Amino acid sequence: MTILSDRALADRVIVVTGAARGIGAGIVEAVLAAGGGAALFDLDEKLATETARRLDPSGARTMAVAADVADPVSLAKAAQTAAARLGRLSGWVNNAGIVQMIPAKDISPEAWSREFQVNVAGVMNGAQAAFRAFGGKGRAIVNIASNAGKVGFPNMAAYNATKAAVINLTRSLAREWAGERINVNAVCPGSVATPMLRGVADRLSTETGKSSDALFAAMVPAQLGRHIQPVEIGRVVAFLLTDAAEIIRGQALNLDGGDTPY
Repeated sequence: MTILSDRALADRVIVVTGAARGIGAGIVEAVLAAGGGAALFDLDEKLATETARRLDPSGARTMAVAADVADPVSLAKAAQTAAARLGRLSGWVNNAGIVQMIPAKDISPEAWSREFQVNVAGVMNGAQAAFRAFGGKGRAIVNIASNAGKVGFPNMAAYNATKAAVINLTRSLAREWAGERINVNAVCPGSVATPMLRGVADRLSTETGKSSDALFAAMVPAQLGRHIQPVEIGRVVAFLLTDAAEIIRGQALNLDGGDTPY
């Protein structure tokens, strides 16, 4: 199943951060299906390379690059490496993120800062790197927020706050960079079958004594009745990277199977 033609992103190179697994890998899969090329940025270069080979066996349209979104210098070097191999970058997806399951009363300043460093500063660093890489020729940025940024979940205060910040940052960048012909949007996934969601289930299992498998199986949108797959998020992100999405600007689109109605 696809929502785009296999030429929708032809001749475009898209950076995806945190691309080695989960939603990031799903986005790469969708970008390739739409005819684009993808640079897989990740701290785990080995796993990113394996993902690139799985999704693009010929290696003609992908490359894996070690990058730390919390380090602007690392991102700038990775962007230069990707452009030298694949061509001018014309889209950027800020997907890399972390979650720590810590009750609000217990979270330390260091843990709080760490989530903001990766989930918020990392998005800003990526957006700035994209701005420079685009070279004044426009194109699109998509930030991966979360329905947690609109709803908020227990024991995830820092994560909730960072994703709310990403939503607001997206609005700000969309307005400020409209004159540069850079379109900026965010998506808010929920209940996606990823290693991160499995990790949440594992943590809840240790706290409640319930089966991790049972907890994970229950983490599905009520209306949908199943987990959302990473590539389903990827297909929407791929659309937002095309010129057809030009009228969608500064938005935070819910991709959570109807769980969040605003």
